[in-house]
Amino acid sequence: MEKVSHLLNETDSRIAAAMLASPRASWRTVGRVLGVSERTVVRRAAPLFHDGTLRATAVRNPVWFPDLIPLALRIRCRPNRISSIAATLARRPDTIWVDVLGGGDEICTILFLDGPDARNALLLRDLPATPAVQSWTSHVLLRVFPAAFDWSGGLLSEAELAGLRPDTPAAPTPSALLPVDHQLIAALSEDGRASYTDLARRADTTPLTARRRLEALVGGQVLRLATEVDLARLGIRTEALLWITVAPGGLEETGHQLSRHPQVRFTSATTGSANLLVAVAAADLNALYHFLSDTIGTLEHITTIEVTPILTGVKRTGLVRPGSL
Repeated sequence: MEKVSHLLNETDSRIAAAMLASPRASWRTVGRVLGVSERTVVRRAAPLFHDGTLRATAVRNPVWFPDLIPLALRIRCRPNRISSIAATLARRPDTIWVDVLGGGDEICTILFLDGPDARNALLLRDLPATPAVQSWTSHVLLRVFPAAFDWSGGLLSEAELAGLRPDTPAAPTPSALLPVDHQLIAALSEDGRASYTDLARRADTTPLTARRRLEALVGGQVLRLATEVDLARLGIRTEALLWITVAPGGLEETGHQLSRHPQVRFTSATTGSANLLVAVAAADLNALYHFLSDTIGTLEHITTIEVTPILTGVKRTGLVRPGSL
């Protein structure tokens, strides 16, 4: 859970935080919000993307893809095989998130499985046939709470976050997905900051159409734009997953409350004994303790909680972390 990594300086950290909160924000907007010149942003951000420190992508919202089954798995493994199993999971194109947890004998992975056949093949064939896998539990993601989508690691103020949000009128939610939308999503998953010209070329359309469709996809929460960075380089050295049981009548309220907290990266209602999965990123163990006591401890609908420290993140938002395999 504790990592040692070279810290970014303050300017680079704030630029990275802006990219976390708004992956396609223009350099001009980032400069205006952070109080630095556009030229400085370009000069500092370009190398961060070039060397892989920052990587932009896009992740589909399963609500818009009825064939997708969003599943979180907790997999118990033999400790001497944990790395190879995590690497195998990370190489799968349908895994979104792969973490090694706790004492080094458990993995949590989130998958977007392509229908019941893919789900059954994984749960009834692949996992049982893997000798190093000792047991697992599966949890369907019922709803992802979107408030955490502009998460910035707590490095930006509310005013700065507001300044990064688009000031154009919200695009209408698409009534149905078009072939061009699927092509745009595929292109954005490879490069979340691809220019409209590049997106148009990939989708065989015009830059104007690419822009309009992208605005509709993002505004309608068909997909989530995301930026990945090694959080330790931002001074965030402690990560954990919280498996929370909430009284059903308080699930919606609690999910929204937690998703708005600056230390929360991800919040989803799930099936299983715990009905809320929360990913927390804190500066250190003391900050995690205060989150548990001062935030979790004050939410009246929570009945039980299990905290599983993250030892290492292997894959996030569909991107394998450099050096993790």
